[in-house]
Parts: sequence; C-alpha cells; structure tokens
Amino acid sequence: MTEWVLHWSPLSPFVRKVMCCVHELGLESQVRCIRTKVSSQVPNLELIADNPLIRIPVLVLPGGQALFDSVVICEYLNSRSADISLYPVQGAERWQALRWQALGDGLCDTLIAWRHERDRAPEQQIPALLQGARLKVDSTLDRLEAEVAELEAAAFGIGHVAIGCALGYLGVRSSDLEWRGKRPMLAAWHAEFEARSSSQQTKPPARSDFSLI
Repeated sequence: MTEWVLHWSPLSPFVRKVMCCVHELGLESQVRCIRTKVSSQVPNLELIADNPLIRIPVLVLPGGQALFDSVVICEYLNSRSADISLYPVQGAERWQALRWQALGDGLCDTLIAWRHERDRAPEQQIPALLQGARLKVDSTLDRLEAEVAELEAAAFGIGHVAIGCALGYLGVRSSDLEWRGKRPMLAAWHAEFEARSSSQQTKPPARSDFSLI
C-alpha cells in the first residue's frame, strides 16, 4: 500500500485542513504523520530538505518528492481518491469552492500574523498592524455569516474544510475574540462542522494542553 509521510503539528490549521481531507477521503491508513516543529524565530533546518520554505504541512511521496502547501496537498489527495471528491469539477460550484478555500486560508494567515504581533512585548507592538488584522478578521467573519445559507446548500467540499479549520483555529488561538454572539448562523454552522467525524479526529488540543505539545 502507498504510504505518504506528512510533516504534522497538532496546532497548525493548515495541517488540520489536510488531515480533515485525509479522513473525508478515507485515506488515513495511507498517511504516516511525523511531528515536525516549526517556528518563525527558530527555523527547523531539518525540514529544508523537504520544503525550503521551512513550513508545514509537507507531504512526502513514496518516490521522495515533497508537496507543499495545503492547497497543493489537498488537491493531490483528492486526486488519489477513487470514490469521493471534495472539489466540484467545473462551473460556478468549483469557483465558489475555491473562493471559500481562499477565504478560509486567508483568515488563517491573518490570524497567525495577528497572533505573532500580539505576542510581542507591548512596547514593540505596532497598533496599525493589530487594527488592520482585526478589521480583516471581522470583515471575513461578517462575509461568512452572510453566506451561511450558501455554505449549507453546497455539497461539502474543500471550501467547507478550509473555513471550518480556520474557525477552529480562531477558537484555539484567539479565544478572547467573542465572534459567535454577533454571528449566530456561522456559529451554528461551525458547530455542525466540528461534529463531523473528520473534525472530531483532527480536533486541536485545548489551550490548557499547549504546554504538553
């Protein structure tokens, strides 16, 4: 049986996105996860051989070729599934799914940059960056709240995975941001996402467990 090696971390929303796809596509028996730590301040030099960008996720194929990032990995995994597809083949449905994926991934990128700035000493923080990130997060959540009916009507796919994982990361890393009360339909949709088997099997650790990672 083909075995892929995935450079993995329990807190990365992009790794979770890949693993959600793995479970949705029924490919979990073919993926072996390797715990790989990355940091913007302390580069993991061992990862350079597989990804010169020193970022995860990275999927190493049996022949040694390494695929990155989550956009490429998820589409590759989808191509390896004979019975299930998370990508509409063509038409408006495909572009909508890819657009939702971009929204979810972009929200993750913004949250990660925002967290890095918030983690700096107060005197080193740049208020304009913090305000800009908060604006992007709020506007994205507002847009998703307005599109919940479309999300529910569409066949579950890569856009749903990306958005669900981004919202999950928001809850883990920015738990102080109370977004659900103002966006009840999106909150209800996300609760349904988190109830899926693929979400349950990839759920990130609670904040109280971060020290154990």
